[in-house]
Amino acid sequence: MKYCLITFRSVTPAQRGESMLRRVGIDCVLTRTPRAMEEQGCGYSLRLRPVDAARAAAVLRQHQISYRKIYLYSENGQMEEIAV
Repeated sequence: MKYCLITFRSVTPAQRGESMLRRVGIDCVLTRTPRAMEEQGCGYSLRLRPVDAARAAAVLRQHQISYRKIYLYSENGQMEEIAV
């Protein structure tokens, strides 16, 4: 199953992001970032559908909730950073 992760530096902006995205109708789940990515300082992420990634990024920017990067995970476990 494909999904996107929006990564954050800490739990507080991730929680603010989750709350804001849910308010505008974007379904997301606050989760720990996979261990392989934690070296980059991204301890928390929001997991959401790829179709919602661009809108979610726009909402976060509009409300000045800073995130680090957005990654797309494919069915075969491959991860790639995406620009939205």
